[in-house]
Amino acid sequence: MEFTEDQINRYSRHILLPEVGGKGQKKIAKAKILVVGAGGLGSPAALYLAAAGVGTIGLIDSDVVDLTNLQRQILHHTPDIGRPKVLSGKEKIQALNPDVNVSMYEERLTAGNALKIFSDYDVVIDGVDNFPAKFLINDACFFADKPLVHGGILRFDGRVTTIIPKKSACYRCVFKTPPPPGLVASCQEAGVIGVLAG
Repeated sequence: MEFTEDQINRYSRHILLPEVGGKGQKKIAKAKILVVGAGGLGSPAALYLAAAGVGTIGLIDSDVVDLTNLQRQILHHTPDIGRPKVLSGKEKIQALNPDVNVSMYEERLTAGNALKIFSDYDVVIDGVDNFPAKFLINDACFFADKPLVHGGILRFDGRVTTIIPKKSACYRCVFKTPPPPGLVASCQEAGVIGVLAG
């Protein structure tokens, strides 16, 4: 692929970095990354990926934008209240960078659809706020052999880690099973934007 003059200008700060350069920017442009959850964790991740020039971003979320989302879910704006998060997210991503292709999945991630959806992507980002979904994402990434970027937030603490299937410990290796409901705060229980595992 060849970049246009506008694209060279847009990505010039990356291209000037010896660690990225033109070849690296072309790899970024060919990358396909799935963001599971278009909320407090997925919103900034999706915007930064778009700004960086990732070629294809997938968004999976079955929820609609709520007024309470707006103080942290920067992918959504006031006029988006009541609209599907994936649609709102696609519009903001493409407004930021029209070079990016956005695939929308307005559905819940389940054991029945995870492997099929994950198969189209190079990397999966876990931006969900509940333990059953985190374990499902981990397991699907393991079986699909897809790198997983896991994130979690609780109040003022956050963690992020990258899991490479069959090369690093996975989420289930560290946390054998989801904790019992109510033991660890979740966004529904504590009004936070995610969960901090561990």
